[in-house]
Amino acid sequence: MKIHEYQAKQLFAQYQVPVPDGRPAFTVAEAVAGAEALGGYPVVVKAQIHAGGRGKGGGVKLAHSPEEVETLATQMLGMTLVTHQTGPDGRIVKKLFIEAGQQIAKELYLSLLMDRATATVVIMASQDGGMDIEEVAAKTPERIIKVYVDPLMGIQGYQLRQVGFGLDLPKAAMKGFSSLLANLYQFFVASDCSLVEINPLILTADDQVMALDAKVDFDSNALFRHKDLLELRDLDEEDPMEVEASSYNLNYINLDGNVGNIVNGAGLAMATMDIIKNAGASPANFMDVGGGASAEQVENAFRIILADPKVKAVLINIFGGILRCDVFAKGVVEAAKKTGVTVPVVVRMEGTNVEEGRQILADSDLNLTSASDLADAAEKIAAAVN
Repeated sequence: MKIHEYQAKQLFAQYQVPVPDGRPAFTVAEAVAGAEALGGYPVVVKAQIHAGGRGKGGGVKLAHSPEEVETLATQMLGMTLVTHQTGPDGRIVKKLFIEAGQQIAKELYLSLLMDRATATVVIMASQDGGMDIEEVAAKTPERIIKVYVDPLMGIQGYQLRQVGFGLDLPKAAMKGFSSLLANLYQFFVASDCSLVEINPLILTADDQVMALDAKVDFDSNALFRHKDLLELRDLDEEDPMEVEASSYNLNYINLDGNVGNIVNGAGLAMATMDIIKNAGASPANFMDVGGGASAEQVENAFRIILADPKVKAVLINIFGGILRCDVFAKGVVEAAKKTGVTVPVVVRMEGTNVEEGRQILADSDLNLTSASDLADAAEKIAAAVN
């Protein structure tokens, strides 16, 4: 789950990670009032969306007066902000963050994320912070420092110093940086984050370090432990179909293809998407209904997938283990009747009571085609859409 910059900075402040003074704003009047409350100019007017690259897209502007704040807020609120992370459709700006301007001596980069290959928390840092960090990673990866922290041991003093020395910080800034990084690590672990990124982390003229930006992503599977963090979720920033699917405990991700698919099991769902692609079609979604899917869940999955105008056919790939194939087949038939399926549906089932399940589909008089195996399913679904 992603959150906005202003929300991330509020959490940073709770963990004593230095951030500039700022105020969220949802209207032009609130933006002007927020700027006045900061007690001086210039201030920075920042569009709040769940995507990076806002500066290059025109979503971060400097204002030197209340009039400039009003003008910029009027321009930004309601605008469609397009960045390299939003895709061509962009995101509509509905929130702003008004922040006190800073005297920047140097821009740095700092992030923490999980490294599955080493089962550690990896700290990534670079002296080349700012808007072009992706170019640094692509062209001069040696400029990026990586320090691996064993989560069982926690972050150690030598690792704090290793990152600080790697950033070539002045001696006067080392104590403040070590405190910032130690506190940021505690926030990362305590909040079950999957990513924390500060770009830029700034060094001020008086050798202070401060998070000028903040990007946080939480592990959604751990949110049951953090009811307070769930309150920060902004549904306006998420795909409406994905939001609806999550309300039915369906794991759904919208994609750009033409074949909707319903699968029980994340690994099987990934394999199914590969099979669809190899057959010459393209998956329109990732949909994992879980090992014990009920008829109601199947019905909701059908309805969500069929609401996507890109879907020209549906592939159902089920392994009947916890859920028997005959029970699932009855759920599919019932769901197809209720949702009024008008596109071809190919069903591949294996497992407990598979023959009974196939017979139920055959007797349904609906546009449901059984496939004998994965290769047969791929061939039939490709023929349906091509």
